[in-house]
Amino acid sequence: MSSQLKSIAIIGASGNIGQIILRGLLSASAFNITALTRTSSTATFPAAVTVRKSDFSSADLQNAFKGQDAVISVVGATGFAEQKKFVDAAVAAGVSRFLPSEFSADSLNETVLNLLPLFWQKKEVLDYLKEKESKSFSWTGVASSGLFDWGIANGFFQFDIASRTATIWDDGNKKFTLTNEKQLGDAVVSVLKHPEITANKYLYISSVETSQNKILAALEKATSSKWNLQHTTTEKEVTEGSKKLQAGDFEGALQLVRAIPYGITPGLDSNYAKDRVLANDLLGLREESVQETIQEVVDEIKNN
Repeated sequence: MSSQLKSIAIIGASGNIGQIILRGLLSASAFNITALTRTSSTATFPAAVTVRKSDFSSADLQNAFKGQDAVISVVGATGFAEQKKFVDAAVAAGVSRFLPSEFSADSLNETVLNLLPLFWQKKEVLDYLKEKESKSFSWTGVASSGLFDWGIANGFFQFDIASRTATIWDDGNKKFTLTNEKQLGDAVVSVLKHPEITANKYLYISSVETSQNKILAALEKATSSKWNLQHTTTEKEVTEGSKKLQAGDFEGALQLVRAIPYGITPGLDSNYAKDRVLANDLLGLREESVQETIQEVVDEIKNN
């Protein structure tokens, strides 16, 4: 395996997480990047990115992957199961490294999988990758938990900067880790630059170790205001989320995703700094500041 993987194909580069990873690769100025899109896609990309349209048949995927050192899958929920086909095509095309669509919660944790049954498909892909390991083909999974700055800025974490309103789960003191957007991009870049030490590993990364109450305190300081609070419980959110999801309401899935860092359900192990071995040192990532991150988000919203 070469000292660095240079030619990189990304599936799902126009999605929320895909755009973050693509920005990281472009910022590194060290890769030849191809965005693989469906024939019907109207997504546009920077001039430095080669766009390869595909019908996503096995034969066309194999052709698209020829000459690529690594394939990064950043597909959404509807594409989790399809990744096995991507893996087969990558192996057949001689690709060295495959990064599956992780970049989120811990797909190796059965408590997480039972909370979000759709994530079992991600676990199946990881198991499949392990079966395909060889001297010429390896994989890397990256578990980032939730995206901190992204989720604060858009209200996903239930902190509404515009209205100064927050929803706090339980007592708000449970500690968990989250990752900032740039740090996720940096982590992927580091994996590709150091293929030997990241081969066939599931890596946990983190920007901050925090809690809802610490985030609230940082937001109140950054906005110079006292926020209005609403309260809920893990039991209420998980019950509602599960019912909505079973009824086909995707909002239920979002509630369950929030339940991974916020929920007090035993076994979630969502504080990677305590419950897992962080790969931050391996990847050259540094711990970041909750207050500085929050201030940057608030300032950006204020200036836009």
